[in-house]
Amino acid sequence: MKYHTRLSVIRLSPFAGRAVFCVLINLNPIHGRITMRMLTFIFVLVFGFADNSLAADNGEVNIYSSRHYDSDDALFETFAEQTGIKVNVIKGKADELLARLKREGDLSPADIFITVDAGRLQKGIDAKIFQPVESKVLSERIPENLRHPDGLWFALTVRIRCIFLSKDVSEDYVTTYAGLADPKVKGELLIRSSSNIYNQSLVAWLIGKQGKEKAQAWTNGVVANMARKPQGGDTDQLRALAAGEGKVAVANHYYYAFMLKNRREGDADLAKKIRIVFPNQKEGGTQVNVSGAGIVKTAPNKANAIKFLEYMTTVEAQEAWVANTYEYPVVKDAKPAEVVRLLGTFKTDDLNAAVLGDNNREAVQTMDRANWR
Repeated sequence: MKYHTRLSVIRLSPFAGRAVFCVLINLNPIHGRITMRMLTFIFVLVFGFADNSLAADNGEVNIYSSRHYDSDDALFETFAEQTGIKVNVIKGKADELLARLKREGDLSPADIFITVDAGRLQKGIDAKIFQPVESKVLSERIPENLRHPDGLWFALTVRIRCIFLSKDVSEDYVTTYAGLADPKVKGELLIRSSSNIYNQSLVAWLIGKQGKEKAQAWTNGVVANMARKPQGGDTDQLRALAAGEGKVAVANHYYYAFMLKNRREGDADLAKKIRIVFPNQKEGGTQVNVSGAGIVKTAPNKANAIKFLEYMTTVEAQEAWVANTYEYPVVKDAKPAEVVRLLGTFKTDDLNAAVLGDNNREAVQTMDRANWR
């Protein structure tokens, strides 16, 4: 039979033996029969890279990442320069990468899976792709609530789910997550759909803090208060808020920072019409979510993978990482970008972010029962 191979795997030829076998796994039969040319190609891959596979354990780390920031790539290059460990990267959507890891199984060349949101990290746990990791360095640098209790993943950056107000209303119009469900906000709330993992994690956090019944009541109230059918991303909620389509919006903090920096022409002017609120400052603190990484259970370069994570939690790497993403660093002494520092200081809640993943399924069901679309 003739076969079609996904040559994106071949890009990772330095992954050596495992990558070659993953090529074979990913062969899709089309029609006809396999050609001598294809057999020769596979033979060369298998035996041509056989020697490299022996050295790969010492000289490389292989990353599957669903993040798309240029600053990530720059950090990978710096790590390679400082350590001599080559970084090979495949990027894609989180679900696509998880499916790929499942398909590749024990022969996967992947060492590390990086993604955003604790809910997506939980999908990695559910798919049984992570292995527990012990690292004194990571335990000392990363706060306990920002790493999985069993060492299955570690936060690398922090993101905050914030409330935003039109400057047409007072600063204390809504100051808590509970206030989003207050009847006074009816017809004024701008928030994206229930399919959005950030909103799922917010509901999951509420379940963890208040229990299922109170979280359900809150979710019902949020749906009742919506100014319009959920649409668009976080930045769209902020632009709609500035345009007067509502008085309150919910978005991650860095989308506002991007607007302040005029990522799209005119956004800086729109940002002047709204204000940011870090919720629950008198009630425990603002909800915290993460971007994070776990080491794949079949990682061929586990030692290098741990070195990579430890490097990414140095002050130098943390500040370089968040300088352009406008996330918050996880390391205490690392500073966020200037535009983020100008947003002000605030208190964060200390609930372990793993709870957001643990409660994800219940959160989705809660949102469905509330008819949150």
